[in-house]
Amino acid sequence: MNSSMSLNLRSYWAGFKAVIVFTVIVIVYTFVMTGVGQLGMPDKANGSMVTNSQGEVVGSSLIGQSFTDENGDALPQYFQSRPSAASDPNKEEDNQGYYAAASSGTNKGHADEDLIKSTTELRKAIAKREGVSVKDVPADAVSASSSGLDPEISPEYAAIQVKRVAKERGLSQEKVESLVKKYTTGRGLGFIGESTVNVVKLNLALDELK
Repeated sequence: MNSSMSLNLRSYWAGFKAVIVFTVIVIVYTFVMTGVGQLGMPDKANGSMVTNSQGEVVGSSLIGQSFTDENGDALPQYFQSRPSAASDPNKEEDNQGYYAAASSGTNKGHADEDLIKSTTELRKAIAKREGVSVKDVPADAVSASSSGLDPEISPEYAAIQVKRVAKERGLSQEKVESLVKKYTTGRGLGFIGESTVNVVKLNLALDELK
């Protein structure tokens, strides 16, 4: 066997061993990290699923939901989420957004005429529904998040919905406000981002009230 062939064989063998070693490392790493996740933070590792009092999974605290009827009209007994541009292409006739496989924003600029028109109309509709002035409707009530899956709204948007939800459910405004406060998360480390209210958890808590 000449030296050139011997060198090639050694190179191939070294490459093969490298593939085996790194494959094992990747497999071991995956199992280790999966184990750490399941043991240390199973809730987050499994998708932060939300269950009702019967133990049934009703969603994820990380993924928004639409609380509307089949016509897309807001169900008055629920806090409403912000709009979602994540549409299911297979359900164009009955699309409520929040389709995880199509996560995206509107991709429309602030000067887009259709966006301006739809936003203006939605702001007026929300103001009428909540019995407030158009100027009191916050931006997140009429604009989709960049992911289209945001499960949270601003405390300001939650605040203008309290009266309606309390009336529809026969609850005091103080009771509803206390639930809003319970599911409000402050800024990260006290200064990162903005305070938010998790609509999915809040509406579930309302349904669980006896």
